[in-house]
Parts: sequence; C-alpha cells; structure tokens
Amino acid sequence: MARIFISGSSTGLGLMAGQLLAEQGHRVVLHARSEARAEDTRRELPEAEAVVIGDLETIAGAGEVAAQVNALGRFDAVIHNAAVGYREGHRITADGLPHVFAINTLAAYILTALIERPKRLVYLSSGMHQHADAHLEDILWRKRRWSGSEAYAESKLHDAMLAFAVARLWPEVLSNALEPGWVPTKMGGPGAPDDIGQAHLTQAWLAASDEPAARTTGGYFYHLKPRRPNPQARDVALQDGLLDICREISGIAIP
Repeated sequence: MARIFISGSSTGLGLMAGQLLAEQGHRVVLHARSEARAEDTRRELPEAEAVVIGDLETIAGAGEVAAQVNALGRFDAVIHNAAVGYREGHRITADGLPHVFAINTLAAYILTALIERPKRLVYLSSGMHQHADAHLEDILWRKRRWSGSEAYAESKLHDAMLAFAVARLWPEVLSNALEPGWVPTKMGGPGAPDDIGQAHLTQAWLAASDEPAARTTGGYFYHLKPRRPNPQARDVALQDGLLDICREISGIAIP
C-alpha cells in the first residue's frame, strides 16, 4: 500500500480523494490551512495518518508545509490539489503576489521543490486551461486588467506545465496532470454540471494504482482517460521560463 500526501485536502476533491485512498487501504496525510479546519478534517477522515497545517498563500507558509511533510518521512505520492477558484478578486499577498498565482502556481512549485522526491506526483489542472495563455511576461498581473477567471485558467495551465517539466527533469518520477471536471464543490459552485462522483477518481488512480495505464509520466487525464492538453503546456521553453520565474520569486530551486 502507498503513503500519500494531498495538499488542500480539508474539504472538496482533496478530502474526497483522501477518503477513497484510505478506503483502498493506503496511508493518507491531509493538509488544512488552519487548526480549525484541521479539526474538521480529522472528524471527516479519522483514519488519516496526520493533518499538516499551514497557509500556502505565502512563500514561508508553503515552505513550512513542506518541512512538516518531510518531518513525517518519505511519501510514495504527492497530490497537488490546493487551489483557489475562478471567481476570486484581485488580492495581493504579504509577498506582493496575486493570491491566485501564489496558491495555485507558486505553492505547487515550492512543494514540488522542497518535499522529498516521491515516486509519483499528481497535479490538478482544469478544463479552463485549454483556452488560456501562460502570459509569462505578465504572470503577476501588473500590466493587465484583472480577470479572476483568466487568472485561474492561467494558473491551471501553469500546473500542467509544471507537471510536464518535472516529468522531463525527473525521469524516475511519474508526474502527471489531470482535470477533474467542473463539479459542484465550494470552488466550482452549486450550478457546476459535471459528475461529482467522477471528480476525485483520477487523482487517486494516478497516485496509487498499479494498472499499467496509471504507471505513466508526462500525461494529461480526464476521468481516467488521456486527454490532449493545451499545447503551451508541452512547450519546453515555456516550462523552463515558468521554472525560472518561480525560482526567482521564491528563492527556491527545483533540485
């Protein structure tokens, strides 16, 4: 059985994936932003090995979460689930960053760089990434008029780019991205049309399944099936550009 850490897993799809993996007999460590949320999470999944607490909005907070994860020992898989949604206003973090970028893009990069390298990495993207542009020249929205939906879509493109960059740089690690569908979670909203019963299956499958189709790398999936991502996600120059930006902003390099 595998040992799996899931970021952003106090509610929604992260918690659902954790519950499924625990039902399958895997050891699961969850993550909550605050102690209050952690208490709720422990009640929702008492079988969880631990709940790591920390706010991924800041560079220091993401680093502290990574340190707590490493203190628990080596993991077989990490699911990068933490995110804020497409209806967000333009809010600047203590580090001077748009909080959508800070949580959805930069935190995933920092956790990837600092958590001891697992056997598998899974990144949650979104179907909205298909029509996004990476906009590396204005990734912090200093020149453009803010659009929450565009910022979210860009960040989910960045997550797919990160997954494929890691697959290229770390060939011994299975690194994949997926879109769970537009489902009625707190982030997706009550009117979301896709099947909530399918939304958490692919990430759990990629993290722990021994099926040959799941033991791949550099893939993009939707409901357990391969799907073609936005071509920009596979552009090596854009991938390297994103890694350079994240390294410069965070002061942390991917090993």
